[in-house]
Amino acid sequence: MSNLDANPAEQDCRAKDDPGPVADFHEARDVPLGGVRGVHVMRALPQRVLPTVGAWCFLDHFGPHAEPMNVNPHPHIGLQTVTWPFQGEIRHRDSVGSDVVVRPRQLNIMTAGRGIAHSEFGLETGAASHGLQLWTALPDEHRDTAPHFEQHQDLPVYELPGLRALVFLGTLGGVTSPATAYSPIVGADITVNPGAAATIPLTNYHEHAVMVIDGDLTAAGTDVPPGPLLYLGTGRSELTLTSRAGAHLILLGGEPFREDIVMWWNFVGRSHEDIEEARNDWEKRTVERFPDIAGHTVEERIPAPPLPGIRLKPRGRGPR
Repeated sequence: MSNLDANPAEQDCRAKDDPGPVADFHEARDVPLGGVRGVHVMRALPQRVLPTVGAWCFLDHFGPHAEPMNVNPHPHIGLQTVTWPFQGEIRHRDSVGSDVVVRPRQLNIMTAGRGIAHSEFGLETGAASHGLQLWTALPDEHRDTAPHFEQHQDLPVYELPGLRALVFLGTLGGVTSPATAYSPIVGADITVNPGAAATIPLTNYHEHAVMVIDGDLTAAGTDVPPGPLLYLGTGRSELTLTSRAGAHLILLGGEPFREDIVMWWNFVGRSHEDIEEARNDWEKRTVERFPDIAGHTVEERIPAPPLPGIRLKPRGRGPR
């Protein structure tokens, strides 16, 4: 899915020091994507003081909407897109020839590498759409890898009494997703039963965050309402989750991403020049980098926003 901001802010994200165990809320912000339907999403990452959680660098929660989320062809570099629907079926097409439908509890993961273009369209008009769109930043040694796409329809489950976790990326409690990951990471869709309490293992030197989709949850002794991201920091070897009426949540985490990255529009690079080159290649229809997508016309391509009038410059984690 695309970042459809008409005027995307520069996001040059500096590597960060380990914070230790914390319990900090970060409110998701309402982002209007425009268009006839006036669709909005809630964007939980990146935050000004929290650009990444592990390699996770982008998190949009969309829906539930009465209409499908339709996104025309657009480019990516330097990242992986993770499409995770809760409701609705999404058709994915891309410039490496993929044409597949992803359904709830299935995973689409696309590695952009040096460059890829894709589109995502809901299959049924009038059908509800609800889900997450996430990105991971590719580490420097992999950011120019050949673009490719994977779909995984059967994902592994980590279970405890009263808790079920579908591991869609990385590893949780010795259960590992089949999806390709380029850094130590975890992404899991977790259900906690009504009245349950369960303690899941975490990797001590990783950082983690949780976001409640619906229900009531207490995580590490902190009540977590649906919506905001609860950042848990590093230095935790376990996490206790309890719920009175039941909860649906997402766990994200991984080894802290220590590289400085520049995020702008749909691109993750290391410099202003990386972003400028990718934007120019998209606008000039450089087919060696961004081939056409079968079934789409040139007119359907989403144009790149103009670059800001100043150089994209580093941003740290502290307040501004």
